[in-house]
Amino acid sequence: MSQALTPFEILARYERLSLVHASDTPEKLEAPGLWRGIGYRVGSRLFVSGIDEISELLAVPVLTPVPGTQSWLLGVANVRGNLVPVIDLGRFLFGERTLHSERSRLLVVRQGTGSVALLVDEVFGQRTVDAEQRSAAEREDDPRLARFVDDRVGEPRLAVFSMGRLVRAPDFRQAAA
Repeated sequence: MSQALTPFEILARYERLSLVHASDTPEKLEAPGLWRGIGYRVGSRLFVSGIDEISELLAVPVLTPVPGTQSWLLGVANVRGNLVPVIDLGRFLFGERTLHSERSRLLVVRQGTGSVALLVDEVFGQRTVDAEQRSAAEREDDPRLARFVDDRVGEPRLAVFSMGRLVRAPDFRQAAA
């Protein structure tokens, strides 16, 4: 019996299958040392997280506030029948509220047996980082980000943000005020 695929995994599979028919693409897609991520912006900072760390991208749905929580926990949203906590990533990282706009999106990330949604200012889509860009990476110098980001890569510089580290961080897991 096979494991059910998430909608994002199904789309990624469709992408791989369609790209097989494009000239020269399979070699680029499967090239050793090639890393793929999703690019996004939080405030003025640019980030990229591994494509395997983000389950799906959503427009911001209606939120239900949860009393007695940290200011960065915006509430919960109903995502296909599941209640998912929604976190303002900018407020959690920098203490600055994310202003909701047409470009705002939620990044849905696995946390234990459930999911959590992270509000970001905008999503740029897929980004590819090759071995040369990784070797030219700069260390993260912002102490607020150092525990989640090792390197900044590419042009413009994208901070490689670990969703796994974020969801395991004790202060992230403690949303009660």
